[in-house]
Amino acid sequence: MLSGMDVVGKIERADRRGFLAGAGLTAVGLSIPLFSSSLPIPRQIPTVAATPRAAPDMRMPRLYPRAMAALDAHAGRIPHRDRIGVVDFAAPSREARLHLIDLENGEVESHLVAHGSGSDPDRSGWLQRFSNQPDSNASSRGAFATGPEYAGKHGRSRRLLGLDPDNDRAESRGIVIHAAGYVNHAMAQAEGLIGRSQGCLAVAETALGEVLDKLGPGRLIFAWK
Repeated sequence: MLSGMDVVGKIERADRRGFLAGAGLTAVGLSIPLFSSSLPIPRQIPTVAATPRAAPDMRMPRLYPRAMAALDAHAGRIPHRDRIGVVDFAAPSREARLHLIDLENGEVESHLVAHGSGSDPDRSGWLQRFSNQPDSNASSRGAFATGPEYAGKHGRSRRLLGLDPDNDRAESRGIVIHAAGYVNHAMAQAEGLIGRSQGCLAVAETALGEVLDKLGPGRLIFAWK
């Protein structure tokens, strides 16, 4: 398993490779032709791609390269590599900032998602800070593995396991995916923001089924700012 510093380094290197994702390419998808004047060498080096990486569409989120680096860094903890979730907490809460990315065809679907009240104490609609501390009611950043679904006080929910030092208390803090009435487009349009959670990834009631089904157990959610 990679150390925390290894993961950070991998993510930083992914930022430098971001232009590849913008062009619809990834390092795994590149093939290098070999030429020789004397030996019959195959025209391309075979590549092994554990993760299908389709050419991204125009809506591919800016955090896509970092999320893919995290997916590779935590490969041993993420058995399913067909879809990922990316949460861009640099965007305001009124915008659809939870992106479901299909890695096989490059399609992106985006949904509203709340941040924690401890991350935005003045209810500005913008995430101000992250925290991994118990009782902080704040959102945490980093890579999460999706866990089992269960029925809790918010109804259908999915547990999350934090994989990085910045979010490794997610499970003990009860950070999960669930629906909330304070997450809806009418509020976002009327007030310019949505409500806040206690650190959970709260989504609209109308979007919950799709989010839970497409991000089933053993998939990556990457949250950052």
